[in-house]
Amino acid sequence: MISISIIGSGSMARAIGVRAVEGGDSVEIIGRDPAKAVALAKALGGGAVPGKLGEPPAGDIVIIAVPHGIAAAVVSKYGDALARKVIVDVSNPFNPSATGLTTPDDTSIAQQVAKAAPASARVVKAFNTVFGHVLDQGRPLDVLIAGDDAQAKASVSAWVESLGLRPLDTGPLEMAHWLEGAGLLMMGLARNGVGNFDFTLGVNVPG
Repeated sequence: MISISIIGSGSMARAIGVRAVEGGDSVEIIGRDPAKAVALAKALGGGAVPGKLGEPPAGDIVIIAVPHGIAAAVVSKYGDALARKVIVDVSNPFNPSATGLTTPDDTSIAQQVAKAAPASARVVKAFNTVFGHVLDQGRPLDVLIAGDDAQAKASVSAWVESLGLRPLDTGPLEMAHWLEGAGLLMMGLARNGVGNFDFTLGVNVPG
Protein backbone atom coordinates (compact mmCIF):
# COMPACT_ATOMS: atom_id res chain seq x y z
CA MET A 1 0.00 0.00 0.00
CA ILE A 2 1.26 3.46 -0.96
CA SER A 3 0.24 6.67 0.77
CA ILE A 4 -1.04 9.26 -1.72
CA SER A 5 -2.21 12.83 -1.21
CA ILE A 6 -4.03 14.51 -4.09
CA ILE A 7 -4.24 18.30 -4.03
CA GLY A 8 -7.24 19.11 -6.20
CA SER A 9 -10.78 17.86 -6.56
CA GLY A 10 -11.42 18.07 -10.29
CA SER A 11 -11.74 15.41 -12.98
CA MET A 12 -8.05 14.43 -13.02
CA ALA A 13 -7.94 14.21 -9.23
CA ARG A 14 -10.97 11.94 -9.37
CA ALA A 15 -9.54 9.71 -12.13
CA ILE A 16 -6.22 9.23 -10.34
CA GLY A 17 -8.03 8.76 -7.04
CA VAL A 18 -10.20 5.99 -8.49
CA ARG A 19 -7.18 4.06 -9.75
CA ALA A 20 -5.31 4.59 -6.47
CA VAL A 21 -8.21 3.36 -4.34
CA GLU A 22 -8.67 0.35 -6.62
CA GLY A 23 -4.96 -0.33 -6.21
CA GLY A 24 -5.36 -0.46 -2.44
CA ASP A 25 -3.57 2.82 -1.73
CA SER A 26 -4.19 5.15 1.18
CA VAL A 27 -5.68 8.26 -0.45
CA GLU A 28 -6.09 11.77 0.93
CA ILE A 29 -8.01 14.44 -1.01
CA ILE A 30 -7.16 18.09 -0.38
CA GLY A 31 -9.13 20.88 -2.08
CA ARG A 32 -9.63 24.62 -1.95
CA ASP A 33 -13.32 23.88 -1.44
CA PRO A 34 -13.52 21.60 1.63
CA ALA A 35 -17.01 20.43 0.68
CA LYS A 36 -15.77 19.20 -2.71
CA ALA A 37 -12.86 17.40 -1.07
CA VAL A 38 -15.22 15.68 1.34
CA ALA A 39 -17.60 14.74 -1.49
CA LEU A 40 -14.80 13.34 -3.67
CA ALA A 41 -13.31 11.32 -0.81
CA LYS A 42 -16.74 9.88 -0.07
CA ALA A 43 -17.32 9.07 -3.76
CA LEU A 44 -13.96 7.30 -4.03
CA GLY A 45 -14.66 5.15 -0.99
CA GLY A 46 -12.04 2.60 -0.04
CA GLY A 47 -11.02 4.56 3.01
CA ALA A 48 -10.20 7.74 1.08
CA VAL A 49 -10.25 10.71 3.43
CA PRO A 50 -10.44 14.49 3.01
CA GLY A 51 -7.45 16.49 4.16
CA LYS A 52 -7.38 20.09 5.32
CA LEU A 53 -6.02 22.73 2.97
CA GLY A 54 -2.78 24.15 4.30
CA GLU A 55 -1.99 21.28 6.65
CA PRO A 56 0.95 18.99 5.76
CA PRO A 57 -0.13 16.34 3.22
CA ALA A 58 -0.07 12.85 4.72
CA GLY A 59 1.05 11.06 1.55
CA ASP A 60 4.59 10.14 0.63
CA ILE A 61 3.60 10.94 -2.97
CA VAL A 62 1.76 14.24 -3.44
CA ILE A 63 -0.20 14.72 -6.67
CA ILE A 64 -0.64 18.35 -7.78
CA ALA A 65 -3.91 18.22 -9.73
CA VAL A 66 -4.83 21.90 -9.83
CA PRO A 67 -5.10 24.35 -12.76
CA HIS A 68 -1.65 24.86 -14.27
CA GLY A 69 -1.65 28.58 -13.53
CA ILE A 70 -1.65 28.05 -9.77
CA ALA A 71 0.38 24.82 -9.49
CA ALA A 72 3.67 26.50 -8.50
CA ALA A 73 1.89 28.89 -6.14
CA VAL A 74 0.16 26.01 -4.35
CA VAL A 75 3.47 24.21 -3.89
CA SER A 76 5.12 27.42 -2.67
CA LYS A 77 2.33 27.96 -0.14
CA TYR A 78 2.88 24.52 1.36
CA GLY A 79 6.58 25.23 1.70
CA ASP A 80 8.45 22.94 4.07
CA ALA A 81 5.34 20.78 4.53
CA LEU A 82 6.42 19.18 1.24
CA ALA A 83 9.99 18.55 2.34
CA ARG A 84 11.24 15.07 1.34
CA LYS A 85 7.99 14.36 -0.52
CA VAL A 86 7.76 13.10 -4.09
CA ILE A 87 5.66 15.70 -5.91
CA VAL A 88 3.89 14.69 -9.13
CA ASP A 89 2.73 17.45 -11.47
CA VAL A 90 -0.01 16.34 -13.90
CA SER A 91 -0.89 19.68 -15.50
CA ASN A 92 -0.96 20.89 -19.10
CA PRO A 93 -0.36 24.64 -19.61
CA PHE A 94 -2.73 25.18 -22.50
CA ASN A 95 -3.85 28.62 -23.64
CA PRO A 96 -7.64 29.27 -23.56
CA SER A 97 -8.16 27.77 -27.03
CA ALA A 98 -5.80 24.82 -26.35
CA THR A 99 -3.80 25.72 -29.46
CA GLY A 100 -0.55 26.63 -27.68
CA LEU A 101 1.34 26.49 -24.41
CA THR A 102 1.42 29.32 -21.90
CA THR A 103 4.97 28.49 -20.78
CA PRO A 104 8.17 29.74 -22.47
CA ASP A 105 10.21 27.32 -24.55
CA ASP A 106 12.88 26.93 -21.87
CA THR A 107 10.64 25.76 -19.02
CA SER A 108 7.52 23.84 -18.02
CA ILE A 109 4.99 23.83 -15.21
CA ALA A 110 6.84 20.90 -13.64
CA GLN A 111 10.10 22.87 -13.62
CA GLN A 112 8.31 25.85 -12.09
CA VAL A 113 6.88 23.53 -9.44
CA ALA A 114 10.39 22.22 -8.73
CA LYS A 115 11.67 25.77 -8.21
CA ALA A 116 8.80 26.48 -5.80
CA ALA A 117 9.27 23.25 -3.82
CA PRO A 118 11.65 22.70 -0.89
CA ALA A 119 15.14 21.61 -1.91
CA SER A 120 14.60 18.14 -0.43
CA ALA A 121 11.39 17.53 -2.41
CA ARG A 122 11.63 15.65 -5.70
CA VAL A 123 9.40 16.52 -8.64
CA VAL A 124 8.19 14.14 -11.33
CA LYS A 125 6.02 14.97 -14.33
CA ALA A 126 3.42 12.28 -15.06
CA PHE A 127 -0.14 11.61 -16.28
CA ASN A 128 -0.43 14.74 -18.46
CA THR A 129 -0.56 12.60 -21.62
CA VAL A 130 -3.59 10.67 -20.38
CA PHE A 131 -7.08 12.16 -20.57
CA GLY A 132 -8.82 11.86 -17.21
CA HIS A 133 -11.92 10.15 -18.60
CA VAL A 134 -9.74 7.55 -20.37
CA LEU A 135 -7.79 6.89 -17.18
CA ASP A 136 -11.15 6.46 -15.45
CA GLN A 137 -12.07 3.60 -17.81
CA GLY A 138 -9.58 1.21 -16.21
CA ARG A 139 -7.62 0.47 -19.36
CA PRO A 140 -3.95 -0.62 -19.26
CA LEU A 141 -2.28 2.60 -20.41
CA ASP A 142 1.20 4.06 -20.80
CA VAL A 143 2.15 6.88 -18.42
CA LEU A 144 5.04 9.02 -19.67
CA ILE A 145 7.17 10.49 -16.88
CA ALA A 146 10.14 12.83 -16.48
CA GLY A 147 12.26 13.83 -13.51
CA ASP A 148 15.80 14.54 -12.31
CA ASP A 149 15.82 12.17 -9.34
CA ALA A 150 16.19 8.47 -10.16
CA GLN A 151 14.79 7.31 -6.83
CA ALA A 152 11.73 9.53 -7.18
CA LYS A 153 11.08 8.22 -10.69
CA ALA A 154 11.49 4.67 -9.42
CA SER A 155 8.94 5.32 -6.66
CA VAL A 156 6.45 6.87 -9.07
CA SER A 157 7.03 4.08 -11.59
CA ALA A 158 6.38 1.41 -8.97
CA TRP A 159 3.19 3.18 -7.95
CA VAL A 160 2.06 3.56 -11.58
CA GLU A 161 2.65 -0.15 -12.15
CA SER A 162 0.60 -0.97 -9.04
CA LEU A 163 -2.32 0.79 -10.74
CA GLY A 164 -2.14 -1.55 -13.73
CA LEU A 165 -0.41 1.06 -15.91
CA ARG A 166 2.98 1.09 -17.66
CA PRO A 167 5.42 3.88 -16.74
CA LEU A 168 7.80 5.04 -19.47
CA ASP A 169 10.72 7.24 -18.44
CA THR A 170 11.41 10.06 -20.93
CA GLY A 171 14.45 11.48 -19.12
CA PRO A 172 15.23 14.50 -16.92
CA LEU A 173 12.71 17.07 -15.75
CA GLU A 174 13.51 19.38 -18.66
CA MET A 175 11.68 16.82 -20.82
CA ALA A 176 8.49 17.93 -19.05
CA HIS A 177 8.31 20.81 -21.53
CA TRP A 178 8.03 18.30 -24.34
CA LEU A 179 5.57 16.15 -22.42
CA GLU A 180 3.39 19.24 -22.03
CA GLY A 181 3.80 19.76 -25.78
CA ALA A 182 2.67 16.16 -26.27
CA GLY A 183 -0.46 17.06 -24.32
CA LEU A 184 -1.07 19.83 -26.83
CA LEU A 185 -0.46 17.37 -29.66
CA MET A 186 -3.20 15.18 -28.20
CA MET A 187 -5.63 18.10 -28.41
CA GLY A 188 -4.81 18.49 -32.08
CA LEU A 189 -5.29 14.79 -32.70
CA ALA A 190 -8.59 14.78 -30.83
CA ARG A 191 -9.91 17.64 -32.93
CA ASN A 192 -8.57 16.40 -36.24
CA GLY A 193 -6.93 13.04 -37.02
CA VAL A 194 -8.65 10.97 -34.33
CA GLY A 195 -11.84 13.00 -34.14
CA ASN A 196 -12.59 12.28 -30.48
CA PHE A 197 -10.97 12.33 -27.05
CA ASP A 198 -11.25 8.60 -26.36
CA PHE A 199 -7.58 7.73 -26.86
CA THR A 200 -4.15 8.05 -25.25
CA LEU A 201 -0.50 8.16 -26.25
CA GLY A 202 1.60 5.04 -25.87
CA VAL A 203 4.52 3.06 -27.23
CA ASN A 204 4.19 -0.12 -29.25
CA VAL A 205 7.39 -2.13 -29.57
CA PRO A 206 7.21 -4.49 -32.57
CA GLY A 207 7.77 -8.07 -31.55
